[in-house]
Amino acid sequence: MTVHLEVADGVGTIRLDRPPMNALDVATQDRLRALAEEVTGRDDVRAVVLWGGEKVFAAGADIKEMRAMDHEAMIARARGLQDAFTAVANIPKPVVAAITGYALGGGCELALCADVRFAADDARLGQPEILLGVIPGAGGTQRLPRLIGPGRAKDLIFTGRMVKADEALAIGLVDRVVPAADVHAEAHAWAARLAAGPATALRAAKEAVDAGLETDLATGLTVERAWFAQLFATEDREYGMRSFVEEGPGKARYWPRG
Repeated sequence: MTVHLEVADGVGTIRLDRPPMNALDVATQDRLRALAEEVTGRDDVRAVVLWGGEKVFAAGADIKEMRAMDHEAMIARARGLQDAFTAVANIPKPVVAAITGYALGGGCELALCADVRFAADDARLGQPEILLGVIPGAGGTQRLPRLIGPGRAKDLIFTGRMVKADEALAIGLVDRVVPAADVHAEAHAWAARLAAGPATALRAAKEAVDAGLETDLATGLTVERAWFAQLFATEDREYGMRSFVEEGPGKARYWPRG
């Protein structure tokens, strides 16, 4: 398999493993979708790390495979490509991308599907599809401008240029830059901390933010209000508030309960 899932202590690591550059061919895309759906349904996975290994996150699509596709073939495949990435974006749990080396094209688009992105200090990110005479097709033209704004997104998409980690941090493309040797450990620690948190409330927070970004303020507030009220029916809410009153703030440990 070109993508593996490892689960430990509530954290599921989805690991790309297609040397040398983790090119995202059709089989890898489909495997990503299957694993995203698996972690969505697994109660023992409470947070997720997207990881490409120590050397590279993912350098893009498999261009040799893509070159062989004609117009008709890509019409048939384009929806499957987007659906694979959307399955990752729709994981209802905290997701962090641990980016080493290159995250280009489809690799950058995969990182965009995470809630936060931790990058190595020597990482490079970009959407170079324009240099091949095409545009991003796995969500880049939609998720990138929503994250960093339309002007900055158009600059990256129009030019196809790569950005270094420091610039990626400055424009909001990544959320944290750390030494290359520490990327996975930092990302895993972030995921592990949230894995111990209130799962339903975290899901509610993620869905409220994501849904709100796609609609007007009034509708977003309605989504928030519905989730806020619904959480008052959960055991986590009762436990969290009781812990706050009896032990003080920040003492509650939701999973494993103790």
